[in-house]
Amino acid sequence: MKRFTDLGVKPEIVRGLEDDKIYNPTNIQEQSIPAAHEGKDVIGMSRTGSGKTAAFGVPVLEKVQKSQGLQAVILTPTRELAVQISRQMQKWAKYTELKICTVYGGVAYEPQIENLKISEIMVGTPGRVLDIMEKGFLKLHQINTFVLDEADKMVEMGFIEDIERIIQPMPKDRQIILFGATLSSEIDHIKNTHMNDPITAESSLHVEKDLLKQYYYEISHREKFSLLVHLLKKEETDRVMIFCSSRSTVELVYKNLRHQNIKAEMIHGKLSQNKRQRVIDGFNKGRPKILIASAVAARGLDIQDVTHVFNYDLSQDPQEYIHRVGRTARAGAEGVAFTLLSERDHETFDQIMRRYNIPAVLLPKESFPPLRFDTGVKKRFGDRQNHQHRGSSSGSYRGNNSSSGRSSFGRSQAPAKNKLASSGWNA
Repeated sequence: MKRFTDLGVKPEIVRGLEDDKIYNPTNIQEQSIPAAHEGKDVIGMSRTGSGKTAAFGVPVLEKVQKSQGLQAVILTPTRELAVQISRQMQKWAKYTELKICTVYGGVAYEPQIENLKISEIMVGTPGRVLDIMEKGFLKLHQINTFVLDEADKMVEMGFIEDIERIIQPMPKDRQIILFGATLSSEIDHIKNTHMNDPITAESSLHVEKDLLKQYYYEISHREKFSLLVHLLKKEETDRVMIFCSSRSTVELVYKNLRHQNIKAEMIHGKLSQNKRQRVIDGFNKGRPKILIASAVAARGLDIQDVTHVFNYDLSQDPQEYIHRVGRTARAGAEGVAFTLLSERDHETFDQIMRRYNIPAVLLPKESFPPLRFDTGVKKRFGDRQNHQHRGSSSGSYRGNNSSSGRSSFGRSQAPAKNKLASSGWNA
């Protein structure tokens, strides 16, 4: 097994990595670091948990020089990811005296600008970086390395024009390192317009099949919460992430778990930066051990030692499934992922299974007590709503032979329209 010294990494950086208990390079690091050392542009394709931060962070730390002004910019889509990258690189740089500043919106400009004046490396989000540029506090004429992390996510979030404006004032011979999970036409444009004969470093975009066990249940929508609570109590879990497709569902599941005396926290895009960071820090310390999350937490964030992932519902983007389940079974550890499929989820799950050849196993139905799911909807819906919230009297879900009108999973028919869509049920 290789060590970082075998890749030519400087001893002071190796010491910082080892203090952080990072001893052996991952596959993506073995490919990226030597190429970056040679000054080549790099396109890295990797999944969550593959070690991509060190894949670009280590070469950046080695290339910049102390007290020579700002020389490297690392652009990332979210504030949380910017903070995480800065924290990690500061650990690895502890024996170098290099300074790293973090630049993102939602907080005051002045402290960030002051830190920028004395830093060699800046990690930031596109909007705030562009703001500081336009205010005249950021000059990019000395930049020798430009990193785009989660480039596909930045494109998806509409940052492509900002990226173009940030690249323009940089020297033409700067090195570009681009990381993402997928390539789009916009990323191809960056590659063809701004990169110089880049090499591609690629690690598996899929989780380790022998380490991650993937299961799914077919369940009516109104019984999802009851099954979720049943599984949380049944499974021997340590640290759990529950993914929901919308902020409103995150909040509803959080509230209803608390009604069942199950301690949990939630994270979504509408929380303040400080709140989100406190939630992540607390979860990493096991306080509490259950985190309910929207897509904001599926990618990039430094969330550790997750043993179980529950997909309460699915995003319309099949790629999101890979990032969600990639939160567990990391760094050689085992993990379990459960997906709760109701009528509205079948079409997306069918795409996931076909596109990624997911070895997910359909579990047989089992009995569980029906629980009330409070949607917070006003009483005007009357007794019918209350009856629907309580779930079926049998306490078990229908399998493939259901008379509900939906097709069996994997067939080409579109899923049946959700009968509860007009009843105020929005979990």
